[in-house]
Amino acid sequence: MTGGTVIKFGDNVNTDVIIPGRYLVSIDPAELAEHAFEPLGPEVQARLRSADVVVAGRNFGCGSAREQAASCLVGAGIKAVVAASFARVFFRNAINTGLIAVECPKAVSVVADGGELRVDYEAGVVETGARRFAFPAYPPGLRAILADGGLIPHLMREVAR
Repeated sequence: MTGGTVIKFGDNVNTDVIIPGRYLVSIDPAELAEHAFEPLGPEVQARLRSADVVVAGRNFGCGSAREQAASCLVGAGIKAVVAASFARVFFRNAINTGLIAVECPKAVSVVADGGELRVDYEAGVVETGARRFAFPAYPPGLRAILADGGLIPHLMREVAR
């Protein structure tokens, strides 16, 4: 189980907001994290750095297919993203970079910005306060990728076997 303090966003947060295109020359998650959510200003960036979980409404990660939108969140120390729904490419990029991404609209509707939230992707449960919300548990293949820290580390372990 992972989780912590929440930073909450609304619907249709696109990849240009998550990481502006001018920073795509880098693939280093720590370097990218310095520019995560830059268009929303330094206050939002400071809140992101003190958060553990991003919570958002519908269609999180819409826009371009840039993998850096997920990896910059990893670099910023985000442990999970819980949204009402994801753009499909962002969801897969999150898994590939080792970032937990969970669709759980009921949890999104009750958790507050600055609140606490925990995710158990193996059991398919999101907890906030005393409330528990179920979501479809990840299949074994996705759990293995996350357990290994992302797709590349997972493939390297598979090849080593």
